[in-house]
Amino acid sequence: MPNMPEKDPGLWAAMIAWLVMHQPQLYASGLSVGIAVLRVMYGGGTRRQMYLEGALCGLVTLSLVPLLEWMGLPQSMATFAGGAVGFLGVEKVRGYYDRAAAKRVEG
Repeated sequence: MPNMPEKDPGLWAAMIAWLVMHQPQLYASGLSVGIAVLRVMYGGGTRRQMYLEGALCGLVTLSLVPLLEWMGLPQSMATFAGGAVGFLGVEKVRGYYDRAAAKRVEG
């Protein structure tokens, strides 16, 4: 094993290829985190709320990207989804999901 694997150009090429392949998801989740943090700051929330809301919005956005693919929408819609999740917040998104799930269960 080489002493400095970070000097291997193949490693860097693989990392850059992975970033390019997952760019829409990473951009959408980053946008979601940024908007959520700014929204909490604007609302006067604590630093803890900023970190948690940002992390949760980013993770929710990452979970929405495969749903967009399943629905037949382009991956470029991930940016819109990230912005919407960050703007609405985790509580609103959870409320929408709960209502949709209740409608499915009721028939």
